[in-house]
Amino acid sequence: MLSPRLEIDLGKIQHNASTLVERLARRDISVTGVTKASLGSPEIAHAMLMAGVRDLGDSRIENIESLRRAHVSAGLSLIRSPMLSQAKRVVTSADVSFNTELDVIRRLSREAGKLDRTHAVVLMVELGDLREGIMPGDLVAVVRETLSLPNIVFKGLGTNLACRSGASPDDANMGELSRLATLLEATFDISIETVSGGNSANLEWVFNSEHNERVNNLRLGESILLGRETLHRNAIEGLHTDAIVLVAEVIESKVKPTQPSGKLAQTAFGTGPATTDCGAVTQAILAIGIQDIDPCGLQPPEGTEIVGSSSDHLITTSTVDSAPVGAEMTFQLNYSALLRAMTSPFITKSFEPAFNVSSMREIA
Repeated sequence: MLSPRLEIDLGKIQHNASTLVERLARRDISVTGVTKASLGSPEIAHAMLMAGVRDLGDSRIENIESLRRAHVSAGLSLIRSPMLSQAKRVVTSADVSFNTELDVIRRLSREAGKLDRTHAVVLMVELGDLREGIMPGDLVAVVRETLSLPNIVFKGLGTNLACRSGASPDDANMGELSRLATLLEATFDISIETVSGGNSANLEWVFNSEHNERVNNLRLGESILLGRETLHRNAIEGLHTDAIVLVAEVIESKVKPTQPSGKLAQTAFGTGPATTDCGAVTQAILAIGIQDIDPCGLQPPEGTEIVGSSSDHLITTSTVDSAPVGAEMTFQLNYSALLRAMTSPFITKSFEPAFNVSSMREIA
């Protein structure tokens, strides 16, 4: 088989998604499956939809367009604030976009009018993580103008936590989101369809709190793909953590010293040189590097340690049998490593069971 490659078990992804959909349904919460870490993979999108995921979300309009070309008929949401320059593409391919800026919503309104269609918006609220979001005190004014714009449907509220600053979802901030939804309904005599509480970081709160008022949707990616919650990266009971693994090939295997020699300066990526002397070790170099993956996000096989990396090389040592040239090693990935690996054109994506993207037309 081609190497390096991601081995993607669609059955395990479907199991993870189905398990989360069922558990959250008991709490009246729907799941938007987030495909951004899979580069908008139609195969993974299909696995999510087969598991009962209600709709799909992605942060890149290019991925949403790719899903449209693959005949995915589920609702598609752009979950990153749209660029002004991409407004026409957004209303053409996305059913919903998550917004924080009135200038952008006005542009979406104009472009939707030109295409004689409506476009739904979810307004994101800042609740402590200091990434995207309208300040709560400004929300009423933003909603008032949003409701006045032609070809725009105000679908609901959302927030995002634990991404930039690590602010955790809890009864206080989720309660504030619920309070704001109720306030807007009373102020404008409307019914808010969606209250999207956040991402995989919300799972700990959902499963341990009895105080959810209005949150009825979560946007889940990492928990489905990697089987982990994202506050502490703990495995979620009953989910697979190895649905996606990375396989790379050994291109050199030699005994070498651990202490570099000569006058030492910065490495290729500006870090300081290694200086720990552990004597001679068996070192294996694999044909993959920082251009393709985040080495810090890889978990090597037991008995193997990642000791260095450059653009195109991953260097390991082992306390077990040395890996000969041509051998393959399998690594588990965290979210950072998965994002970069999915983006790399030099890493093959291998799906099991094999999936024919053209079949999306018949099953969508």
